[in-house]
Amino acid sequence: MESAAKVMVSTLTNPLRVGLRQERVIPPQCLVIFGASGDLTHRKLVPALFELFVQRRLPSEFAVLGCARRPWSDEEFRQKIEPSLKAAIAAEPEGWQSFSKGLFYEPVDLRKPQDLARLGKRLEQIDRLRATRHNTTFYLSVSPSHYGAGCRALAAAGLLSDPERSRVVIEKPFGTDLASAQELNRLVKTYAQERQIFRIDHYLGKETVQNIMVLRFANTIFEPIWNRNYISSVQITAAETVGVEERAGYYEGSGALRDMVQNHLTQMLAITAMEPPGRFEPETIRNEKAKVLQASRLADIESPWSACVRGQYTRGGSSNRPVTGYREEPGVDPNSTTETYVALKLFIDNWRWQGVPFYLRTGKHLPKRLSEVVLTFRDAPVHLFDAVGGASMANQLVLRIQPDEGANLRFEVKAPGSGMRSRPIEMDFSYDESFGEPSDEGYVRLLADAMLGDPTLFTRNDEVEAAWRLYTPVLDVLEDAPWQLPVHPYEAGTWGPAASDTLLARDDLLWRRP
Repeated sequence: MESAAKVMVSTLTNPLRVGLRQERVIPPQCLVIFGASGDLTHRKLVPALFELFVQRRLPSEFAVLGCARRPWSDEEFRQKIEPSLKAAIAAEPEGWQSFSKGLFYEPVDLRKPQDLARLGKRLEQIDRLRATRHNTTFYLSVSPSHYGAGCRALAAAGLLSDPERSRVVIEKPFGTDLASAQELNRLVKTYAQERQIFRIDHYLGKETVQNIMVLRFANTIFEPIWNRNYISSVQITAAETVGVEERAGYYEGSGALRDMVQNHLTQMLAITAMEPPGRFEPETIRNEKAKVLQASRLADIESPWSACVRGQYTRGGSSNRPVTGYREEPGVDPNSTTETYVALKLFIDNWRWQGVPFYLRTGKHLPKRLSEVVLTFRDAPVHLFDAVGGASMANQLVLRIQPDEGANLRFEVKAPGSGMRSRPIEMDFSYDESFGEPSDEGYVRLLADAMLGDPTLFTRNDEVEAAWRLYTPVLDVLEDAPWQLPVHPYEAGTWGPAASDTLLARDDLLWRRP
């Protein structure tokens, strides 16, 4: 929570920031959070809402209605929420007093029609009290198995009947494979229109993910060379320093492929590789992202095991800070073959990217927490100058998604001295240093967009299905012949199994080691 507090404190002490954030004010609204007693609500959703309040982007006609099965009162809910905002409240106690007046709670079990009927009446009461004008956003922060049933229950209670005033936000994972995603899409679209459905991926809310589009399409120095003629390979990494922690129950049935690759990394791939949209409008952007995913494939569909490496962390760390192996974590099967690391090689079969390998990797208990996109440019056709160290280095553009949001461009210059030798230098851009403020946490932007009805940064049904279709060959092998995709052990605190390095070594490449 310390980072969230720093963001809020900087808002209060930096008037410029407040001014910059006033371009889109959320209309009168009631945000209904199902799963209000859960971790996501306390760690992410309510802090993000309070941040929007501090930024003065929430209207006075705003309310949050928490819903869960626990029999809390409004005041008990406020008391439960308050500790998660402790540092932020210390910076703005009067703000909390005002914000908390808009927090309400209603015990609701989505499986009980009588609870939904009571919810409808409570929303009417809140509308009269807070003047929310019947604009309602329902956030399903519940088990994925309840997404379809939740939409059915809301529709049966008449709470989704007005597509102009009601919408539903659905957390990941959206399905567990192509068939389940297609069935969930069919179910959800039975009870709501596609324009009411907001499938959220918090990575898309990060300022630097959105900056990829601006960097490309607002600068003529980049877009003409953003193709197979100038780029030799692309690496997309999402590394975590933590392990499975308390998520073993979920993670054992998911693994890194379903938890990270199918959504976060694939969305970064789509934004990096998409064609320029004709207009900066939600559907034109989502059309281009969908086209990229539909043109993407594993490097070897017939032998998926040659284009995918799976790993699982083992004991590591130091004598002072030992790290437990995955199979020793509470709730994990001692013989588990669930991957905590995955690396893949993909191709995109279109005119822009034909033949350019895209390498994706993610893992837990790696040396650094970071997410980045690395574009490596082709070598100069003729090397006129000797290089310091014996070999010149290819130009590289690194787009840092987190934690040090920004970009880094590596190019060759003349080394000091009388000779004509080159050496690489790096030109760096940092959001914090350039704008004097950290960028918003992803949920801040995405919650605002959902309540504004802006779907630009949310995944559409065809995007979700295209992403699952892309990894279906791997999932099929894991289902039918798992021995062909073994789990390679790697020591916690290292950059993954050696087999992952071999995946790139076949192309005479190396993973970037930040």
